Amino acid sequence: MNELVSLHAINKKYGKRQVLHNVSFTIERGEVYGLLGPNGSGKSTTLGIILNVVSATSGTYEWFQGRQTVQQALKKVGALIERPNFYPYLSAWDNLKIVCLIKEISSAAIDEKLKLVGLFDRRNDAFKTYSLGMKQRLAIASALLNNPELLILDEPTNGLDPEGIRHIRDLIPQIASQGTTILLASHLLDEVEKTCSRVLILKEGHLLFDGPVSAVRNAPSYFEIGFEGNAEQVCSIISRNPAVARAKVMAPNRIHVETELTGAALNAWANQQGVVFNHLVYKQQSLEDQFLAITKQ
Repeated sequence: MNELVSLHAINKKYGKRQVLHNVSFTIERGEVYGLLGPNGSGKSTTLGIILNVVSATSGTYEWFQGRQTVQQALKKVGALIERPNFYPYLSAWDNLKIVCLIKEISSAAIDEKLKLVGLFDRRNDAFKTYSLGMKQRLAIASALLNNPELLILDEPTNGLDPEGIRHIRDLIPQIASQGTTILLASHLLDEVEKTCSRVLILKEGHLLFDGPVSAVRNAPSYFEIGFEGNAEQVCSIISRNPAVARAKVMAPNRIHVETELTGAALNAWANQQGVVFNHLVYKQQSLEDQFLAITKQ
């Protein structure tokens, strides 16, 4: 039973404004999911529906293939949705003790979670003395106290300095290695590429892609080619070569060509057709290239 939660044709409206359109996906055990999209794409609303704090207008979702109620399942979920909110004058340890009392769970795991997030040596320091990055890590420790099967993080590095960002990004695979599935919402391509194994891409409430990050990252390489002349005509000529998988006009004097040929071979063949290149650069598509291509659909 690998399925943790499945969403089926979820729609959400706020008044006349529809923010989610027929969204369906499944979160499975053992993965780190990146819910990726620009600000306003529906990421936080999607997380809110999963956490049962936002009601869907239509559609359904189920936990553990319907074997548990939402209330039962949420006891196995940890979440960091908003900025950390702890008592400023209490220590990190005492703040986590209060969290345990509120959640009615044992405090036995506090030291373990503080060590995991790198705050054990500062456990007796007041929360108000922590940097923003340390506060965020303490909030993650709090979300892990119930040893959740699924950890949900909404923009966990937002507002952090480079050191704080690095700490969070290093922490995510450590948590995942202990068997916790993670759903991470972010608008940062680099963050998803470095920390996630699967990606869900949202744009204006539409789910455009659901699959492994490797399927996006390992997109075909291509040659960026410049010339003097008509781009459509040059693209048509280049496409005649049987070794060219795809040729696409990108600008009035620039095309992208996917081919198994070397740059020298492609250039030589083009010269034979009367096409002279003034720019020929080999490129590997990045996650950003693919993200932009997907979101322009």
